[in-house]
Amino acid sequence: MAKALSKSQLAAAIAEKNGLSKKQAGEILEHLAQLAYKHAKDTFTLPGIGKLVLRNRAARMGRNPKTGETIQIPAKRVVKFRVAKAAKDAILGAK
Repeated sequence: MAKALSKSQLAAAIAEKNGLSKKQAGEILEHLAQLAYKHAKDTFTLPGIGKLVLRNRAARMGRNPKTGETIQIPAKRVVKFRVAKAAKDAILGAK
């Protein structure tokens, strides 16, 4: 299995493809991440890749794996990433 691209490798690939410096490409990635953090509560979409959505997770009963004791897990908000259909088809191949 291939290793994941690091941020600097991703910036270098973007810079090479678009004729930018690595620093400019890194700044674009950083700005994109900041936009995602800021707008995730309203749903942040990266076209063709997926979207970040905020969900409320209900309270539930759980089990402590060490002792086997049942515990109450409180409700909380979580961030989820939903992969776009285009990305699924490109990676897995169309059915």
